[in-house]
Amino acid sequence: MKKLIYTASICVAMILFSCSDDFLNEPKPTDAVTEAVIFDSRAGVEAHLSGMQRFYRDQFRGADGSTDTGGMYSMYFVRTVKANDIIQGVSWFLFDYDNDNREPNYRRSIFTWDYPYYMINQANSIIAGLAESNIAADDVQELRAQALTHRAFFYFQLAMEFQHTYSYDPTLPAPPIYTEMATEGKPMSTLSEMYNLIINDLTEAVANLDDTRLGKSYINKQVAAGILARVYLVTEDWQGARDAAIIAYGGNPTAALNASEYGNGFDKIENTEWIWGSPQTTDQSNYYYAAPHAFSDHMADGYYASYINEDFRALFSATDIRNLFDETYTPAVGSEYKFLTTTKFKFAFDSDLPLMRTAEMILIEVEAKHRLNDATAHDILFALQSNRDPNATKSSNTGADLLEEILVERRKELYAEIGVEWFDAKRMRRGIPRTGNHRLPQSFLSADDPHFFLKVPQKEIDANDNIDASVNDGKNR
Repeated sequence: MKKLIYTASICVAMILFSCSDDFLNEPKPTDAVTEAVIFDSRAGVEAHLSGMQRFYRDQFRGADGSTDTGGMYSMYFVRTVKANDIIQGVSWFLFDYDNDNREPNYRRSIFTWDYPYYMINQANSIIAGLAESNIAADDVQELRAQALTHRAFFYFQLAMEFQHTYSYDPTLPAPPIYTEMATEGKPMSTLSEMYNLIINDLTEAVANLDDTRLGKSYINKQVAAGILARVYLVTEDWQGARDAAIIAYGGNPTAALNASEYGNGFDKIENTEWIWGSPQTTDQSNYYYAAPHAFSDHMADGYYASYINEDFRALFSATDIRNLFDETYTPAVGSEYKFLTTTKFKFAFDSDLPLMRTAEMILIEVEAKHRLNDATAHDILFALQSNRDPNATKSSNTGADLLEEILVERRKELYAEIGVEWFDAKRMRRGIPRTGNHRLPQSFLSADDPHFFLKVPQKEIDANDNIDASVNDGKNR
């Protein structure tokens, strides 16, 4: 990984030049900022973290700066368009929609490798700097926990994107693991090793964080627990998923939900249901890059590129507040997919981007309780359903039927936000059929399809002597 590793001082200087709007007043870099300044105070490290969090929504320049290789939002949107509920028109992300964008020299593979490692490198620079700092011990513990959460979050993305899911075979090769600053590349790890690191980082973080933070773009106990809940879904630790999800949203669905805000455009981080998000302003935004807003809003000046599968709309009752679909177009012959759109997301240059919401955590608790044969799963599920639809009736489903209902509810609640349909299909080793009025119905994913993951970039193989060229060969690649 020689081309991807930077010294700590270079990382610090780079990240501080791109801090977000809530960048602290001190220190103020001019040319560059030394490690001594950064790690001399809590404020200095928080400035470093502010810059890091900016890159969740900033346009990442490491690949080629294209619209479809942005921050975390673009990784989520790629997963969205690979599935069945959203139809992507001929625009950015079209090759992802085709499920034909995974080769080692393709932009998707390069970005999805470079971007998480860039962020991991930033987290490692913070962890290393804190270990040598004279900051108060309590502050070090909390700031380290934030950095650990960022590191775990991006290793989780690498684990999901570059190999089969954990339950398929945890001994399969996974991307290299770096827990400190490095000057040469390491060999591939295994899924087991990577998930052990992810869980250890997040467990330490949850234990050492509280609910305070500078703003909703920052990591706190709830955010770290929410990421851990997602990880436990993949490793099928149902008790861990339940406990972490409850920490993340508070354990009271009534208090955590606000139906009146659902249809407001998903563009304001102040929404009470947002646990974590990426804020934007008119003078410091991604402009036309941000997904899903710039692609799915057909009423604003965007790409007009994302449509809704008619089969997906059929899952919603007329009184469901999430039924935000609009028959915007009269489809031309041969373009039947250019018909149905959603008003869920409102696009503007300052549209904020959701990363985690309370409803997702409620549904993780529901699924985990169902897997644990906890009868209260029905009550929690109905609390969400009745909040979203005043005419909802409490489910009497059990067993496999209840699980399917939960998975459908996750799709209805979270569509186009975090790639939930792809995420659930991959972790559960299911296929994703293409039904309804899809542009490319033949571009489906079968169970355990290799197209669920990407190949290691060729430039990484060329630069890292510890990764053999055969890593992309064989039945599992």
